Amino acid sequence: MAFIGNRRLLVIVGLFVASQAANAATTLVAVAANFTKPMTEIAEAFEKSTGHSAKLSFGSSGKFVAQFENGAPFEVFLSADDTNPAKLEESGLGVAGSRFTYAIGKLVLWSANADLVDAKGQVLNAGNFKHLALADPKTAPYGAAAVEILKNLGLLEKLAPLFVQGENIAQTHQFVSSGNAELGFVALSQVIENGKIGSGSGWTVPANLYQPILQDAVLLKTGAENPAAKALLAFLKTEPALAIIEKYGYALP
Repeated sequence: MAFIGNRRLLVIVGLFVASQAANAATTLVAVAANFTKPMTEIAEAFEKSTGHSAKLSFGSSGKFVAQFENGAPFEVFLSADDTNPAKLEESGLGVAGSRFTYAIGKLVLWSANADLVDAKGQVLNAGNFKHLALADPKTAPYGAAAVEILKNLGLLEKLAPLFVQGENIAQTHQFVSSGNAELGFVALSQVIENGKIGSGSGWTVPANLYQPILQDAVLLKTGAENPAAKALLAFLKTEPALAIIEKYGYALP
């Protein structure tokens, strides 16, 4: 009898798994480059929790918008700002009422050299460097924030000739980590480990030097009928996802 009971249990479990697989869907997600690490973890947790999967592409928020406008088949957009998702809603490319802030980003002046960046960012005044990396401020919100910081410090004109611009924050981080730029403005999420900057040296820029980097998510019209797209946006608001977001140094809205 125990054997029969176990066999029945296996059949029930098998039917449940098969049912989940049959209902599972995949959503195509455009993700701001600064959110690469946390979103990779979140996507794994999302699949384990729901059975749905998320196919992720990372890049510059501004360039993603241009792709949406040209018919790219993404269904969910996790931007590095709140402006682009709002514009998508207004233009009809985003689903009205689906937009929300999923994280608030933080900037760090960082160097792979453990002795270069001091705790107050005075290295910017000292000028003992030849290259300062930042993301393209025209398309990357973290780059625009870096320019705002330098303006507020009164250093923009002085340091502009030293700029090395990355297409997005991921390329900017690569410039600094490789040593092609001695230092640069990167996302805290790219260098944080166990609650602190894991390698090199860095200055976490005070929040009063730049406008809050509100990172908004929006459901795109192409994903309006995809259950996986809607489920992913809902999952971003759950405790497991919020814990991952905080782990990477973001503030929660």
